[in-house]
Order: sequence, then C-alpha cells, then structure tokens
Amino acid sequence: MAGANGNGEGSFEAPRVEVRFTKLFIGGQFVDAVSGKTFETRDPRTGEVIANISEGDKADVDLAVKAAREAFDNGPWPRMSGYERGRILHKFADLIEEHVEELAMLDTVDAGKLFAVGRAHDIPGAAHLLRYYAGAADKIHGETLKMAQRMHGYTLKEPVGVVGHIVPWNYPTTMFFFKVSPALAAGCAVVVKPAEQTPLSALFYAHLAKKAGLPDGVLNVVPGFGPTAGAAVAAHMDVDKLSFTGSTEVGRLVMKAAAESNLKSVSLELGGKSPVIVFDDADIDMAVSLANFAAYTNKGEICVAGTRIYVQEGIYDAFVKKAAEVARKSVVGDPFNPRVNQGPQVDKDQYEKVLKYIDIGKREGATLVTGGKACGDKGYYIEPTIFTDVKDDMAIAQDEIFGPVMALMKFKTMEEVIQKANNTRYGLAAGIVTKNIDIANTMSRSIRAGSIWINCYFAFDPDAPFGGYKMSGFGKDMGMDGLEKYLQTKTVVTPLHNTPWL
Repeated sequence: MAGANGNGEGSFEAPRVEVRFTKLFIGGQFVDAVSGKTFETRDPRTGEVIANISEGDKADVDLAVKAAREAFDNGPWPRMSGYERGRILHKFADLIEEHVEELAMLDTVDAGKLFAVGRAHDIPGAAHLLRYYAGAADKIHGETLKMAQRMHGYTLKEPVGVVGHIVPWNYPTTMFFFKVSPALAAGCAVVVKPAEQTPLSALFYAHLAKKAGLPDGVLNVVPGFGPTAGAAVAAHMDVDKLSFTGSTEVGRLVMKAAAESNLKSVSLELGGKSPVIVFDDADIDMAVSLANFAAYTNKGEICVAGTRIYVQEGIYDAFVKKAAEVARKSVVGDPFNPRVNQGPQVDKDQYEKVLKYIDIGKREGATLVTGGKACGDKGYYIEPTIFTDVKDDMAIAQDEIFGPVMALMKFKTMEEVIQKANNTRYGLAAGIVTKNIDIANTMSRSIRAGSIWINCYFAFDPDAPFGGYKMSGFGKDMGMDGLEKYLQTKTVVTPLHNTPWL
C-alpha cells in the first residue's frame, strides 16, 4: 500500500498469527457461551475474519459474576497476605514478558496497532504496571485516628468486592491492565468484558493468569457486545464496583444502569478533545514533531489525542507548512511492517466515522491542507489529515473523532488561548510547548484537564494518576489513586477505659 505521500512500504512478509483462545473464561476454565453463539473478530488490515469468538451475554455474565462472588466471599485471594498476592502478580508479569511477541501480534491483527510499538511499549508496559501494583499489594494501610473522646479509632482498607471492568478497543492490553492490576492487588475478584472488536489478547491474559497461580474465579473474561454483555455487567446486582473506559454516550448508560440496580460505585474514563498549545518561543521543529505525535499516535484512536493544535500567531504559518510536510511523509500501511508509521482504523464503522468527520470539516468551511482521503484498496486506512481555518464551534474542533485528523488554530495571547483550550465539554489532557517557565506554570494551573504535559506528550507512568475532568469522566487509573478506588474505608471504634492519655 502507498504511504500518505505516495511512498511504498517496501517488500516484507507479515507473520502468520495463531489464535489459541476463543472461548469465554469463567471460573478458571475456557467455556462456550450458554447460547452456543459466536461472533467474528476481523483483521482491520484486510477486513477479513481472524477467528470466531464465543459470544457472552447475560447468562454468561451471571455465571462469571457467580464465580467471582464465590472466589471473593469464600476463596483464598482476599484472605492471602498482600505479599502472597504480590508474588502471584509478579509471576503473571513474568509470563507476559515471556510472550511479548505473541501478545503484540494479537493486538496488531485485532486492533491494527503498530507491531513494533506493541512489542516495545504496550506489552512490556502492561507487565511493568502489574509489577507496580504487585509491589503495592502489601502496603495497603489504614490509619490510627486521634479521637476527641475516650475512644480508640482506626480505619481498615478492605477490597471492594466483585469488580466489573468494561475495556475499550483502542488499547486492548494497556486498558486491561489499567483496570485489572490494581483491582487484583487490592484483593478483589473481577469480571472483564473486553471490546467486541478486540477480544483476543484479553483471553490470552486469562490463560496466563491461571498459569501464574491466580485462584479460579478471581479473573473472568466474557467477550460479547455492549448492549448485551456490557449492559449485564453494569446492571448486575452482585457487582460491587464498575470501571468503564469508552465513549461519553455509553458512559451515561453505564451510570444509569449502576444507579438503577444496586447503586454500585462507578469510575469512568471517557472522551477527550485535548489541546496542544504552542507558544512563539517554542522550538518549531520540536513542536511540530510533538503535535504530530499527539495527533496521529495509534492512528488517532486514543482518548488523549492532541487534535486541537493552537499555535501562536508569530510562528503559525511556519508551523502549518512544517506540520503538513511531516504528515505527508508519514507511511500508512500494514502495521507489521517496521517502515510503517500508521496502521488501519480498528474497523469499518470507525473508518467510516472518521471519513464522515473529514467531510463535515470541509462543509463547515475549514481548509484541508493535506490528507483527507482513504488509502489502499482493502482494509481501513486513512491518510493523516490537517485542517486549518478551524473555528472553535466547528464539529471537528468540538467532537472526539478518534482518527488521524488535526485541527490547527491560531491565537494571540495567553489569556485568549486559555479560554479557547477550556472551551470544550471534555477535560482529559493538554500539551503546552514553551521555553518560559512562567507561561508553563500559568497554563498548567489554568487548563481544566486531568493531565498537563509540558514539552512532552503521552507522558504516562505507573506512578502518575490518569483521569479526566468534566465530561471526560471521574476516577483515576494508575498511581496509588488507581488502587484506592478498589478499596473501601471502614472505621472501627472501641471505648477506652482508664487510659493514661488520649
């Protein structure tokens, strides 16, 4: 396939990917769906079927929750010491590291992700995050309280119970471990509903978890569709906590289901329309490279994609020219090819959605500088796209497109761009490019978003909490904040008699 600028990918042969696990994983066993139904998971490189996956629905979710409930209420997992749980999680991480190549292949063939990135970052990063929480498992402490009366008070941190995790398709491995790692470290039992577009790696992780010694029922994986399997998890009366990452629209449904069932605790990581703000004093080559990275990483299918690029007027014209040059050089093609910069959108629906937004941008009056077209004669490939003359109220500046579409806008003053950056219903992340520490400090405190990256982007780390403001959701992943949401705080008080001090 041609690249965005007409460059060929060069000759190479994509590896053959073996799919070993296609059934539901419930109570420590791979099983068929109760209904016997299956669904197709497709390769976005070609649109062809990779495998037929057992299709879980309410009956299967009921079985998975029952297994998790039994594992939590009567099994060894929450009753182990944190040290013992941590040892099993470290073994789980060891097994992930032994299968990096195979796991990266599954995410490439299922989600269209660059194989080299998965092998170098996504899969090793999952093992790293798992080890972070394995190390935290024996460091979960309550507090001794200084009561104002003759009472001894202290708090206990207890696992919340059975957790339902609904995982998105854009980062199948990363998001699986964002959720599962801290919940397991806390002593919870979990039911994971992976995205129907990308179930393959989640089932492989279930296999590795059992091999690592995780007790049966502690980790259950039920592939299926959102309106059936996902809805059943959200509404289940025996699920104590729900963690969802996905669209804002579905996030509303998840909250409604939780409220109408057992008022289970909910954490949401939803959409984003993150700004990248480039000031006149920035190194223009670095700024262009950073903006390109922010907008096009993972073909734009990332909740924190920096797709609203605000550039100060002094360097705006030069920035537009260089950004277009960089985008045109990007090679779009088979994500197994090491020369390729951008793979296909995850499926036909997402591909058509992105192309629709490109048409909307043209109709709204934005200027298409480069890209804007599908490429290749099969699969779901779209050129890196740049619009200029974008107004803040245009759909391409307000809506999360989840594709390789950059909206470039000009600004004059810091006060003006703060207002523009905050003119969104989202608040997930923002990037600031400047050499001036005063500008960086003012901007980082003025933008209403959960992560502010100064002269960098996608600066994720296991110790750095991640989550949004406004309609980007609430609750944090990673860091110790990510562990806290799977814990309950219990206060215990006893009377003190004849105490020499309070």
